[in-house]
Amino acid sequence: MVESVIKPPIPRIRRLPLDAVNRIAAGEVVERPAAAAKELIENALDAGARSVRVRIEGGGLTRLTIEDDGHGMSVDELPLAIERHATSKLAADDEGHVDLLDIRTMGFRGEALPSIGSVSRLTILSRARGADGAFEIGVDAGKVDGPKPAAWSGLAGNGTRLDVRDLFYATPARLKFMKTERSEAQAIADIVRRLALARPDVAFHLDSEDRAVIRLAAEQGDEARLKRLGAVLGREFRENAVEIDAEREGVRVSGFAGLPTFNRGSAQHQYLFVNGRPVKDRLLAGVIRAAYQDFLARDRHPMAALFIDLDPMQVDVNVHPAKTEVRFRDAANIRGLMIGALRHALAGAGHRASTTVAGAALGAAASRVAPSLPWNGGQARWSPARPVVGGLDYATSHPSVSDNRPASFDAVGGAPSGRVEPPPLAPAGPQPQSLPPLGVARAQVHETYIIAQTADGIVIVDQHAAHERLVYERMKAQIAGDGVKRQALLIPEVVELSEEEAQRVLDRADELLEMGLEVEPFGRGAVAVRATPAIFGEMDVKGLVRDLADDLSEYEAGLALKERLEDVMGNMACRGSVRAGRRLTADEMNALLRQMEATPHSGQCNHGRPTYVELKLADIEKLFGRR
Repeated sequence: MVESVIKPPIPRIRRLPLDAVNRIAAGEVVERPAAAAKELIENALDAGARSVRVRIEGGGLTRLTIEDDGHGMSVDELPLAIERHATSKLAADDEGHVDLLDIRTMGFRGEALPSIGSVSRLTILSRARGADGAFEIGVDAGKVDGPKPAAWSGLAGNGTRLDVRDLFYATPARLKFMKTERSEAQAIADIVRRLALARPDVAFHLDSEDRAVIRLAAEQGDEARLKRLGAVLGREFRENAVEIDAEREGVRVSGFAGLPTFNRGSAQHQYLFVNGRPVKDRLLAGVIRAAYQDFLARDRHPMAALFIDLDPMQVDVNVHPAKTEVRFRDAANIRGLMIGALRHALAGAGHRASTTVAGAALGAAASRVAPSLPWNGGQARWSPARPVVGGLDYATSHPSVSDNRPASFDAVGGAPSGRVEPPPLAPAGPQPQSLPPLGVARAQVHETYIIAQTADGIVIVDQHAAHERLVYERMKAQIAGDGVKRQALLIPEVVELSEEEAQRVLDRADELLEMGLEVEPFGRGAVAVRATPAIFGEMDVKGLVRDLADDLSEYEAGLALKERLEDVMGNMACRGSVRAGRRLTADEMNALLRQMEATPHSGQCNHGRPTYVELKLADIEKLFGRR
């Protein structure tokens, strides 16, 4: 018996209905209210607007209104504006060809308005410059109504108002993927801020549920960008940012980047612009991370607002319908220029640390100050720190031997009183008005922190963090020169490891030698260390080698140690630096301060923590109610 085989009909190629095409396009261009706001604000900027007002309800899903004072649209242009791929931003040459690389406007695809109109109730009211009246056109889920005459009450004599109601009502499945109204409103606010940073010459207003969220006046003059940055990112960013300005091979990188100690827990506070267009590009974000990699811990991110300007022919912005990604023709040049510009600017900041470090310290201190302290007749005795022999180059990882006297106040006979007998730990030194930037050391507290007097306050230095940065910078300088100088050991140090760990260290012996560490095999499961970096002086050799073995196990197989050079040097500097708990003499402390003043990036350790906190005398006096 022969079974009959039923074959399915052969599918035929056919055109999709226009409304389906627009809804498919809307899924790429307008995936959330913030994307719709971005497209419409960019249209306003391309239309020459000098003021843009945004109003939202229900996180932009219920209503999104954008009004501008641009050149507006005529009655003949309104029907074209809601057609797919109709735009005023691209022009064809005599032969009908359009150059998609030479794009000098924010938008160019001609998809935003028809896409938004296909999934919402869209109303466009516009009055062209020089026209006698205004006209209105409506699009309800793709159905067009108008154009027709309408009353005009815009920001100026001409402009456009776009009113988007019930976004995605025509595609209810999309509404299930929206976040809360609060989250959507915050996303719109972020879009407005990014576009406001790109165009400081334009005023921006954002209202949410009749509440003013953003009020930015138009800025003019040479400092327009800096003023807008301060208004958007806050006064603290202006105070703790370094200026970036570099140019090479027709590419210019400008803007501002925060000091390493002025950082955040996410990269949301990094704003990148290419030819005035806000972008979120992985290449550019990776460049910022690389520039700060030896200043910040991996879970911390710097604040930055960087502007890249280059020939439009050298960058492709037609990569994605949302136009937030770009592709550079010479990406290596962009990367090298950005890293060089960022590191040069950070090096120029010297030992400067962010002002927020001191503010946080003062805030913590103020919260702990009691309204009154019941002092009684007890006495307190000052025990100076016992000096140790040697200078900063002898960076032993073990605390020095001390007697039983604490290096601080000892309470005798009850609570401490205000009577203290302090022999000066450091000499009187110069007068306050002639003190160097980080002052003169006056004491060491808990064998960890150095207290220095400055011209107008005090500086508290974390001796380990500070010396760690100094050692690290010296190692980088030596490797960039003729390599790290080695100090031969009279008796080689034998370090017991597992066979796997020992082999891992020996496989990188040549690379470790460039960093001043000379190792060789010593039987099974052991290595002999014959020389150490001279910059460390005395150090815990066994601890360093064991830690390096652990570090090397985390690297990918075959990855050159040079590629992780800064990580390895940072770890070596951390383990070889002056430890907390080591007592320093006055000369050692002052030498540390002077080296910090002369060393770039000494305001933070290799992990992004501040190396010192500066407290102004006026702020200290406030803590005691003197001001």
